[in-house]
Amino acid sequence: MQWKESIVEIKKLFQENHVVYSYEIFPPKVDSPLERVYDTIGELAGMQPDYISVTYGAGGSAQNNRTTRLTGRIRKRYGVESLAHLTCIGATKQHIDRTLDELQAHSVRNVLALRGDIPGSGFDPQDFSNSQELIRYVKGRGFGVAAAAYPEGHAETKVKDKDIEILKWKEEAGADYFITQLFFDNERFYEFMDKVMKKGIGAPVQAGVMPITKARQIKRVVELSGASLPESFLRMIDRYGHDEAALRDAGIAYATEQISSLIAAGARGIHLYTMNDASVAGAVTRNIDSLIRAVNGKEAM
Repeated sequence: MQWKESIVEIKKLFQENHVVYSYEIFPPKVDSPLERVYDTIGELAGMQPDYISVTYGAGGSAQNNRTTRLTGRIRKRYGVESLAHLTCIGATKQHIDRTLDELQAHSVRNVLALRGDIPGSGFDPQDFSNSQELIRYVKGRGFGVAAAAYPEGHAETKVKDKDIEILKWKEEAGADYFITQLFFDNERFYEFMDKVMKKGIGAPVQAGVMPITKARQIKRVVELSGASLPESFLRMIDRYGHDEAALRDAGIAYATEQISSLIAAGARGIHLYTMNDASVAGAVTRNIDSLIRAVNGKEAM
């Protein structure tokens, strides 16, 4: 695949396509070699997603930040647009500037601006106290900016529909589009989108989907995301949870059906949480590729 000299702000992909399809990966742990994910990146890039995002890898200097290095590799080696996650919890403007400078050096111009998790011991807000402030700052540096959305509400939100109000603030701060937290019940997403439209939020929203293919994933995923589990999902786990191969196939089938329904209902994008498993991502992608191409008016490969 040839390296594309031009750098595209991802918001333009939403202007060119009815459905934007992307993957998320994460850097290996600090004590593991970065090369561990190179093959995964190559396989994912070969499936020609619209872009690949890389979660924020804390630790190290700006020059050794694993997120910037991986997003740079996606851009320069494979010509696929990349999106760098960036958190601001406890960060100074100097630290954020160093990271943004490094991203620019790696030809990365798209950032998912996040507040980040508050440590249990509390934190010093430094120069940024929420994601809106980071969005505004990163936008001012000339980057395309994505922001997070929570169809089932953020874990810290206690007031009903406060998340929708915050989403509007993020858009006003400069967010070009949103990526949702993962969910397993499409009805929750549809209810959320009704509220988004009533609030007058016009930025596109990508639906976050994670194929569950291992029983041990379930508890941790629910703890981290707070996602509810519909009856159909629970039946799948109950029936196939004891059989590794069967659960893998069932999880791929469930994600395929979920994505198919989302696309049919008019979702503007699908963001696949791959858990660095290119084989599962590939299976899902092959199942829904023709659907996305049909909606976008492109011929099948």
